[in-house]
Amino acid sequence: MGRIVAIDFGRKRTGIAVTDEMQIIASGLTTVATHDLVSFLQKYIAEEKVDAIVVGEPKQMDNTPSESEAFIIPFLNRLAKVFPDMPVERQDERFTSKMAFQTMIDSGLKKNQRKNKALVDEISATIILQAYLNRK
Repeated sequence: MGRIVAIDFGRKRTGIAVTDEMQIIASGLTTVATHDLVSFLQKYIAEEKVDAIVVGEPKQMDNTPSESEAFIIPFLNRLAKVFPDMPVERQDERFTSKMAFQTMIDSGLKKNQRKNKALVDEISATIILQAYLNRK
């Protein structure tokens, strides 16, 4: 089996998380500038066996797509062209940023460290991936 990669897509930064090869444990990998995301994924997938990509799906409370979905659709189209054989799945990402911030507080990070938005994005991607694994 290969890894599953999860993406918390953002306009500026994108958080990335991965599973282990057995697809049991979700771990934060990194945060990359969104304009470098596809090239990062190309390099990562060339080095690691990846079975699927999970992209966070931002939704409103009434289950309709949020405004940021408009920025994700072009990315999904590009993913389909660059990785035509790679399954891409979506996972509801409501509240992941709040959950990530709370995780930072619970783990004892100081206020200065909690201002690191890149870390919030990486933790959010990990939460998205864990939710996907729980659903699977």
